[in-house]
Amino acid sequence: MERRVAITGTRSIGDAPDDELAAAFDAYLRPFADAMAHFYVGGASGVDTAALQWLAKNTDAALSVVVPCRIVDQPAASATVIEALRDEGRLAEVVEMGATLLGKAAYHARNRWMVDRAEVVIGFPRGDESAGGGTWYTLTYAAEQGKARVIVPL
Repeated sequence: MERRVAITGTRSIGDAPDDELAAAFDAYLRPFADAMAHFYVGGASGVDTAALQWLAKNTDAALSVVVPCRIVDQPAASATVIEALRDEGRLAEVVEMGATLLGKAAYHARNRWMVDRAEVVIGFPRGDESAGGGTWYTLTYAAEQGKARVIVPL
């Protein structure tokens, strides 16, 4: 049986050392990342792209990238990572939701789409991030849907 996991996290990880992120991913993503796992990851900068790269390199899990508009509307560095992984055949799917306006509503719709397909949601909020941010929105939505949540503050 496939285990479906959604990942959500802060875009503001500029001061989080790469080794700290790698250790968090190793501790909290790896236990879910066997051959029967399917991860849903957003295509934004920050945790989304870092987790996608880590999962692609360190696991054989199926990976789906979900973007609110189109890949070309994502930050350039994130779009480059997504395209490279797609070219390598590492992605199970890329979902472009086709929102006409990139903003809070589009990101929330994308996150709800991922949560609706997942059994577990792993969130990486910034330690001092307000409860009004997108990561907490997604974790709250997951709780309302009765989904298991793992919260790993960065």
